[in-house]
Amino acid sequence: MHKMKKLLQSREASLLLVLVLLCLVIQMRNSSFLTANVINSILKNYSYTMTLSVGMLMVLLIGGIDISVGATLAFSGMTASLLMRSGILTNGFAVFAASTLIGTLCGLITGLVISKGKVIPIIATLGIRYIYRGMSYLISDFKSVNASSMLPDYKDFAQSSTLGINHLVWITLCVYAVFFVVLRWTRLGRRIYAVGSNPSAAVVSGIPADRIKIFVYTVMGSICGLCGSMYVSYYASAQNNMAMGIEMDVIASCVVGGVALSGGRGSIAGVLIGSVTIAVISKSLSLVGINPFWQQALKGAIILFAIVVNVIVQRNMDRRVLERREV
Repeated sequence: MHKMKKLLQSREASLLLVLVLLCLVIQMRNSSFLTANVINSILKNYSYTMTLSVGMLMVLLIGGIDISVGATLAFSGMTASLLMRSGILTNGFAVFAASTLIGTLCGLITGLVISKGKVIPIIATLGIRYIYRGMSYLISDFKSVNASSMLPDYKDFAQSSTLGINHLVWITLCVYAVFFVVLRWTRLGRRIYAVGSNPSAAVVSGIPADRIKIFVYTVMGSICGLCGSMYVSYYASAQNNMAMGIEMDVIASCVVGGVALSGGRGSIAGVLIGSVTIAVISKSLSLVGINPFWQQALKGAIILFAIVVNVIVQRNMDRRVLERREV
């Protein structure tokens, strides 16, 4: 009974409740919503957004932010696509690996600028965003890479399934599983939380804060590169403006999922629920016949409601902790 009460009072439980209520409301408006085909479609369509949210979680945990993820995704995906078109990359796995490696290098540069250059994260990633986006236009000569220039196995990957689950969704699930373990049960995970909770205390206790920041932004870049190849494989086309503005959905997924923008607080489970919530909202507004002009406003209102519920639950949790300390 005590464990059940504790579960119901948790942040993740409140977020899950909001998600369930949202799905029930949508189902009442459109009876075809809660079907296997629609659910699979949502997970596949937003797999790269959900995957990016894991990297953004880690960035927010150390008290940082990254608004260059869309540009890094585009630059990585475009570069790998050009290498594929030129015949340098000869199979789908090589395209995924090349895009991930390029994203890793981009993330490493971002981490060095922020940690060693002591540049404020939002300023650093704003500048880097324009650099990477501009570079994606320059290297492609302002042209796109269409499906006819892509390898068949690479294009088929995003449309194929294993055990009834799309391959892109499998990638997303694997990323969540790996970082769930890292953040929950490793010393590295505890150090990431420590750097975000109290940077000064972390340094005094011997935690190499700069190295942790470089690592986190490098991982963010790796995930951006991976998502770049996922994005191109899904659409079978590499456009210079792909993933434009995706940063807002990724950050919203984390905030709705209970991640503190001040750092040191958040969980993989919360981000998973938050990212699914954003995906459901984005998909459902058109299904229930909402006017396109109202969709953005309604989406923002639902996100705000979810955040308010999360804040109320968090305040109650903090108050109970203080009450126990006084006792």
